[in-house]
Amino acid sequence: MGFSGGLPHPLLYMDILKSIGHWGASVETALGVESINHVLYMWLCMGILFALGMIVRGRLQLVPGGLQNVFETIIGGLENFVVSNVGQQGRQFMPLLCTIFLFILTMNWIGLVPGCDAPTANINTPAAMAIIVFVFYQAVGIKKWGFGYIKHFMGPVSFLAPLMLILEPISHIARPLSLTLRLFGNIRGEEIVLILMFMLAPLLGSLPMYILFLLAKTIQAFIFFMLTMLYLQGAVEHAH
Repeated sequence: MGFSGGLPHPLLYMDILKSIGHWGASVETALGVESINHVLYMWLCMGILFALGMIVRGRLQLVPGGLQNVFETIIGGLENFVVSNVGQQGRQFMPLLCTIFLFILTMNWIGLVPGCDAPTANINTPAAMAIIVFVFYQAVGIKKWGFGYIKHFMGPVSFLAPLMLILEPISHIARPLSLTLRLFGNIRGEEIVLILMFMLAPLLGSLPMYILFLLAKTIQAFIFFMLTMLYLQGAVEHAH
């Protein structure tokens, strides 16, 4: 179910051991990390977000400061971005969009903690989120337009509608696959590069990469957020 790692990412380390031979595979089986580690780290990320949310909620102030100011800056910035692209109707999607961004960001960042592995480096995690996004924006489109939502699959030219009715569903089905592979591939690749740099130069090689990957992991979370926003925008807009 999961993927392996190691120090500083234990799951990735198991991949390296497995490539050596049977000894690595037996160690992986003994530790039992292949099937549970990414789930445990995902729960840890959820716990972190819930704890921070409860702390901020319990200390709300009229003039924000500290942690409240950080969250208001992030959420306010995301909301302004959504409204500027989708319009005022985009505000109704903010709970989902903000949750996606903060959850993916936390899961990506936890992979930079020595001894931890990013849950998004396991393909099951981004696949589950991509399926949720796919089902949600299709449900939003159907709820808003009813049977008329089918016009979104017929293209802008009427005489091409039969062809577009074949091509458009394929492109929509490809969206969750694209979301999954983009996030998984980038985070997994960064994990591999980081462990290799750590093995070659534990301090001098890893520290600069940590800074670079901190930015890269943030960008990947924003890309997933932005694509989800665009899919929702397409679902609520008039069909051309």
